[in-house]
Amino acid sequence: EEKDKGNAFFKEAKYPEAVKSYTEALKRGPPKRNEEAYKLYSNRSACYTKLGALPEAVKDAEQCIELKPTFAKGYSRKGTAQFFMKEYDKAMETYKLGLEQDAENEELKAGLQRCIQKINMGNSGMLSEQEQKERQAHAMADPEIQGILSDPIMRQVLQDFQENPKAAQQHMKNPEIMAKIQKLVNAGIVQVR
Repeated sequence: EEKDKGNAFFKEAKYPEAVKSYTEALKRGPPKRNEEAYKLYSNRSACYTKLGALPEAVKDAEQCIELKPTFAKGYSRKGTAQFFMKEYDKAMETYKLGLEQDAENEELKAGLQRCIQKINMGNSGMLSEQEQKERQAHAMADPEIQGILSDPIMRQVLQDFQENPKAAQQHMKNPEIMAKIQKLVNAGIVQVR
C-alpha cells in the first residue's frame, strides 16, 4: 500500500512524498520480511536522484544491488547518481557491472556511453574549466585515488611520465601500473596528450 502511494507520488513528480512512502514501506516490510524490498530501495534511489540527494541515491542503489545482484536497474540507479556526481570513472565501472548481469540492457549501455563520452571530453580538454575542476575535486576525495597518488612507486611513475619517456615506456609494460594510470586518467587527475 505504501509502495503504491510512493509510485503514485513518483509519477506526479512529488519526490519528497514518494521518499516518505518508500521509507515507510521499508519500515513495515524490511528486507528480512519482504523479498521485494530491493525494488523499494531502487525506487527511493530514483527519488533521491531527482531531488539531487546523490549520496543517498548511491546508498539506496547499493542496498538494492546487495539484496538483488541480478537486478539491472539497481546498477543503473547507482551509475546515474555517480554520473551526476561527476564520478564518471565510478559510474562507468557500475554500468559495466550491471551489463555483466544483463548484457542487453539499453539503459546501462546508454549510461556507459555517456561516461565514456564525458571521460573522453575531459581527456581532450573539451570540458569547461569548472566541470574539470569539479571532476578533479571529486576524484581527489576518493580514497582509492588518494591511495594511488600517495603510493611512492606511483609517484615515481608519474614523475617518469613527465621527465623520463624511456622509463615511462618500461612502466607501460606493467599491467598493474597501467590499470592505476588508467584509473587516474578516467578520474580526470592525469591527462593524456
